[in-house]
Amino acid sequence: MPHTDLPLDVRLMTVVTRGLVLVFAVLCLGSVGTWIVRHPAWTVRAVTVQGDVSHQNAVGLRAQLAAPMRSTLRDSFLTVDLQQVRQLFEAVPWVRHARVQREFPDRLRVTLEEHQAVAWWGEAGSGQLVSQLGEVFDASPDDGDGLPELAGPVEQAPQVWRLYQALSAELGRLEMGLVRLELNERGNWRAELDNGARLELGRGTPEDLIDRTRRFTSTLGQLTQRYPGSLQSVDLRYPNGYALRVQGVTTVSEDDSKKPTSTR
Repeated sequence: MPHTDLPLDVRLMTVVTRGLVLVFAVLCLGSVGTWIVRHPAWTVRAVTVQGDVSHQNAVGLRAQLAAPMRSTLRDSFLTVDLQQVRQLFEAVPWVRHARVQREFPDRLRVTLEEHQAVAWWGEAGSGQLVSQLGEVFDASPDDGDGLPELAGPVEQAPQVWRLYQALSAELGRLEMGLVRLELNERGNWRAELDNGARLELGRGTPEDLIDRTRRFTSTLGQLTQRYPGSLQSVDLRYPNGYALRVQGVTTVSEDDSKKPTSTR
């Protein structure tokens, strides 16, 4: 039978009909999909928190996150924004990182990593702490009396913490405790010992500052035999020695004709 082309209007009607059927099918599938993901069966029914939670507990987290979590968990298990849930937990004091996972069929599991406080940032009781990674964060420890104080530009916090560790180890050879280390806006370093004595370290690289401190710790024993008394301050900014002040006595070790390499 010979092939006969259909009239143009019939072909157009066929194309339109197929298009409408396709659109209808897509809308039906979308409606079914929406109904499925919003079905009560996909409601998030529990959030399990695990990991490092020494400064947080279930009661405290529930009190802090109840309202924002209710809003976030209005979405179903399949559509809840895990990034938003993570941000909610990371906004809680002490929480450094949160990992959020779905657990079929109706549970979220949150794994927390907390900051480990090693020092106050600024003054004791300031509400800012330094972690073992040199990160500054906002929190108040239950007992922060034994923490040292670190201070300086906040972007320099990791460097301040690393230098504190190095100087503390060096001073520890003489059983001296380092309770404060500060970097001022001019780049000068100043430290304070547990007996109240101040150390002027001056400017320089960490290696320079450690070398100056080592020069002090290696010769202090000889000077204290000559000048017994309570140590009040040490100025390590001299190029070939240091100035020592003990109760009732002031002296300069080695070359007292040289002035400090930097000013206060």
